[in-house]
Amino acid sequence: MIPSSPISALSLGPLTIHFYALCILSGIAVAMWWATKRWEKRGGDGDTFFDIIFVAIIAGIVGSRIWHVLTSPAPFFGPDGDPLAVLYIWQGGLAIYGGVAGGALAVWFMARHKGVSFTALADTVAPTLLIAQVLGRFGNWFNQELYGPALDAWWAWDVTCVTNGQTIGGCVPGTYHPTFLYEQLWNLAALAVLLLLSRRYQWAGGRIFWVYVALYSTGRAWIDAIRSEPVLMIGPLRIHTLVAILMALVGVAMFVYLTRRKQRRGGEVVAADGSFEMPAQTAGNGPDEDEDEKSGTPPSAAADPSPGP
Repeated sequence: MIPSSPISALSLGPLTIHFYALCILSGIAVAMWWATKRWEKRGGDGDTFFDIIFVAIIAGIVGSRIWHVLTSPAPFFGPDGDPLAVLYIWQGGLAIYGGVAGGALAVWFMARHKGVSFTALADTVAPTLLIAQVLGRFGNWFNQELYGPALDAWWAWDVTCVTNGQTIGGCVPGTYHPTFLYEQLWNLAALAVLLLLSRRYQWAGGRIFWVYVALYSTGRAWIDAIRSEPVLMIGPLRIHTLVAILMALVGVAMFVYLTRRKQRRGGEVVAADGSFEMPAQTAGNGPDEDEDEKSGTPPSAAADPSPGP
């Protein structure tokens, strides 16, 4: 049985360190380190990438919080709600779809500002988002949140509803489905599949990003369907479940569309500058992941005339 953490924060004098925030920050740090390596292998500049991702992280956090508040408004604007709690992100409540949407808009804007390929950026960060999500979900364990229905099994999560010596409001002690763990395991499996298939079939041109969307959303759809925290309902479905189903379908459709576009155009964006071939290998500058991940298409010195998502 999975135990609960007895603490979710550590006080050092006037400073309170929230473990949820540390988990989110650790996920961001690991993802950014890995994504920078991937970007440099595409011929991109690390400093430029940092500028882009720094803005995207801020936009992603804001977007994820806005989406959470809009889809779960009761704790903030309900009869007993606290509007100021909108600012208390360390208590949990960051929705991944809002984060991806906010971050993607920021990346698109910054890519145009910096003169680099938005398509290549999307493919670069897609796998790293999964590892960030895996690490970030540990924050839900510390906060004793995001669990499913009651469960009597060896892998059940024993939720005590007590943290830092205080009872968590609205929490009922018991053993539940550890949906945070289900999502972590799904994301790890999705990461392995995404890296394996993208290397094997030399995906690029935005297709890596949309496969990420499809894989993550497929898992999120069934995992979210058994989560028990209150959320906005659309008919019989939780809004997150409905959005996940729609995004899984969009991910598949976009992958098919981009695959056909590659065939029509005779290539797809691979490099940071929007060209259809990787930069020549030099010290510290080689193709993405390994030599097999080149697009396998005829070289093109021109930038992508119509970069995809």
